[in-house]
Amino acid sequence: MLTNRLFTKKNIFLSTPLKKCFLAVAVMALFNKQGEAQSNNSFFKDKDLMQVGTYYYPEQWPESNWERDIKKMSELGFEFTHYGEFAWAVMEPEEGKYNFEWLDKAISLAAKYKVKVVLCTPTPTPPVWLTQKHPDILMVNSDGRTIQHGARQQASWSSKKYREYIEKIVTVLAKRYGNNPNIWGWQIDNEPSHYGNEYDYSDNAQKSFRIWLKKKYQNIDNLNKSWGNAFWSISYNNFEQIRIPNGKELVAQPNPHAVLDFKRFTADEAADFVLYQKDLLRKHVKPEQWITTNLMPTYPAVDPLRMKSLDVHSYTKYLVAGYDNGQGEQGFRMGSASSIGFSNDLFRSINGLSGVMELQPGQVNWGLFNPQTMPGAVRMWMYHVMAGGNKFVCNYRFRQPLSGGEQYHYGIMKTDGVTVSRSGDEYIKVIKELEVLRKAYKPAAVPAILNKRKAAILYSIDSRWEMDNQPQTNQWNYMEHVNRYYNGLKALGAPVDVIDETKDLSAYPFLVVPAFQLLDNTLVERWKTYVQNGGNLIITCRTGQKDREGHLWEASFQQPILELIGAKEIYYDHLPVYLMGKVSAGDLSFDWNNWGDILDPASGSVWAKYEDQFYNGKAAVLNRKAGKGTVTYIGTDTDDGRLEREILRKVYQQAGVSTLNLPEGVIVEYRDGFWYGLNYSSKVQQIPVPASAKIIIGQKALKPADVVVWQE
Repeated sequence: MLTNRLFTKKNIFLSTPLKKCFLAVAVMALFNKQGEAQSNNSFFKDKDLMQVGTYYYPEQWPESNWERDIKKMSELGFEFTHYGEFAWAVMEPEEGKYNFEWLDKAISLAAKYKVKVVLCTPTPTPPVWLTQKHPDILMVNSDGRTIQHGARQQASWSSKKYREYIEKIVTVLAKRYGNNPNIWGWQIDNEPSHYGNEYDYSDNAQKSFRIWLKKKYQNIDNLNKSWGNAFWSISYNNFEQIRIPNGKELVAQPNPHAVLDFKRFTADEAADFVLYQKDLLRKHVKPEQWITTNLMPTYPAVDPLRMKSLDVHSYTKYLVAGYDNGQGEQGFRMGSASSIGFSNDLFRSINGLSGVMELQPGQVNWGLFNPQTMPGAVRMWMYHVMAGGNKFVCNYRFRQPLSGGEQYHYGIMKTDGVTVSRSGDEYIKVIKELEVLRKAYKPAAVPAILNKRKAAILYSIDSRWEMDNQPQTNQWNYMEHVNRYYNGLKALGAPVDVIDETKDLSAYPFLVVPAFQLLDNTLVERWKTYVQNGGNLIITCRTGQKDREGHLWEASFQQPILELIGAKEIYYDHLPVYLMGKVSAGDLSFDWNNWGDILDPASGSVWAKYEDQFYNGKAAVLNRKAGKGTVTYIGTDTDDGRLEREILRKVYQQAGVSTLNLPEGVIVEYRDGFWYGLNYSSKVQQIPVPASAKIIIGQKALKPADVVVWQE
């Protein structure tokens, strides 16, 4: 299945929007209205560590194959399967005429062979009778083209008519299977998105956007003022005159405040679409059946943090499709460690219950190019999922399809339907190794050193949306910037949570705030309190340039954070792609050309300086002590992350916390009494396994894409 793709700064920018002072109003109102689901460990047993499943599509195969396939699935050790997300046309072949006999049989066969079922709502694929009867349910892309029947995710989240039909099919499903003992959980939709089209410009979306704006601004004068509509004489007389900002309809760039609001609206609409279905299900399904949706973690138009009331938070992950070069010569066959790691730490941190509903099973069909995965890579990804605290992992799919749009997409089984594929063998190996780990499992406290190293990254999708729309340099990429810090923390052996600003900051000895461009003084005061109470705060470039609505401050540039970081003034520079500037920190020298904040210190220490350009000798990194804690401001964004990693290490050293020094591409994680070592690099690596440790799986010397698991 098409999923999130990693784009390099030299290629394509990930665009889009989320939170703010409006966080306190509209976004927080959304969260408060729907409530945060409490972590419910009754859904899962700790001793299971992680359960392994596989997608199956009975409607896509002859009925004579079903029992053979599901029996084989069970024999190979898969604990659950996944039905129905694309089956609306089979469930309801004509309006109001339902056909569930095939699904009854498929669920019964799964029960017969002791395979649990995750059942899905079929809303990503409305049937043709529905789209032809009500073509207004279809989304419209930025070119003004109505997206037609023939693929998936073509419906508008804003269509009331579509929701009427959703209510019918979801309610029928919930009533029929809500008490079925073999239904383990429910998945809403599938990768809610519009894929490459991203945003909906249909009349439904236009109307809903105006309603959203009315609720936010109350009257048109407030909107005109907030959007700065006196500029270019954009001002509106009423909300009905407003259209969704679309650069393809304009001779110049859209109003940035309108774009930010539209991205917020879209994320709210996606969340409402999912949570609407959750509420329909919860009316009829028993409490033991958990509810989730599978999101693409860094897909910019949809925000997992707006869906906090789901029972479980799950994601889709594909690492090898020609978009991610990984680490070293063979990295393109493994992907980047941060791809799974960051997703783990974002989704798990929402309420403690997370899973990977769709993990790459091997070679795929939709990439820039589609290489074979490195032998062992699929197995390594599964261990990374488990090490990240996820309760389950599921691959897409059990059988490689013989027809349709994904013929070249690997499955657990080869095209003959009876032979296990080469990457399928890796799933089977992990399933067998899980039996060993489950026998060795014993509850254990988190090692003290990990509690000392624990860090959080404060993620701001609002800031991401705003900067994606106004990057200022063709080299800026928010996710690449964040990952430089994420990778730096993991190299130190630090446990990481990726959090939003609703979380308790005091739970983390170290807090990284990357490019938090949109903020208010209330948040800055929270940061000050965090530092005064002993926290170590690391802030990066672009933070605090604007208020929550994307306005520059009528004050010094980045005024709200100047006192906090110990600066009198900040201005910034960019260099062309062909020119690298120099920054020095002690005896070390680093290259940069993406973004450079030039700092005029007011207090504290200068930890790094620029070594060329007209500001030669000016500060690039500041550090100061405040109360019981410290503040470090890193003004330079690099390509290779070496500067960022070195400054992080120095912050930990200053705090007296010991760290690891892991090579790039090497990951060490701890979960439930087990330590995991993973090698995403293209070289053999020695993992720092203590001499006293008991190795359960593997060995200290890891070849590329290999894994070691030990207990201490």
